[in-house]
Amino acid sequence: MPHSKPSPRPSFLKRVWAVLLQDMTLEKEAAAAGRRRVIAVVDGGAVAKHTTLWALTHVAGKGDILTLLRIIPPPSSSSSRREDEAHLLANSLASLCRACCPEVEVEALVIRGPKLATVLSQVKKLEAYVLVLSQAKPSPFSCLMRSGTEDFVEQCIEKAQCMAMAVRKQSRGVGGYLVSTRWKKNFWLLA
Repeated sequence: MPHSKPSPRPSFLKRVWAVLLQDMTLEKEAAAAGRRRVIAVVDGGAVAKHTTLWALTHVAGKGDILTLLRIIPPPSSSSSRREDEAHLLANSLASLCRACCPEVEVEALVIRGPKLATVLSQVKKLEAYVLVLSQAKPSPFSCLMRSGTEDFVEQCIEKAQCMAMAVRKQSRGVGGYLVSTRWKKNFWLLA
């Protein structure tokens, strides 16, 4: 009687197959829905432009929704002017995105409130797939004292209920981007 090789454990193969089927089912459901929401937090200036365009070109795809989220602080004496500027920035960046990549739906949201709580609540409410934030260039004194922006970005990355990443354009001579996530800090992406 010839000896046959022992077959792999059937229970292990069944579990692997079940996981693969579940993954394929989830991918098909996501593809059927065909729309993922990417939220880019727009702070201001050239950094916001780079972050927004990076989210548009590296994260959002055809049929996805890119939400440009601008948070303004609670009311103060100059609040109407600040709110007008926030709407202008968000809408101009949205127009730029629509012109660059018409297959991605772009919307601009300007919301008044505490920055961290508002971003986290919008991520949850809008069921974001990815959250993209601007990562500021660290100051030479960052080893002594962290800035409020650095703390905000770090807390968003840690607390968001989706994949969150901070992006910073490298210096002119180097090229590429520095990207930070929950698992990896400041990795260089040449793109």
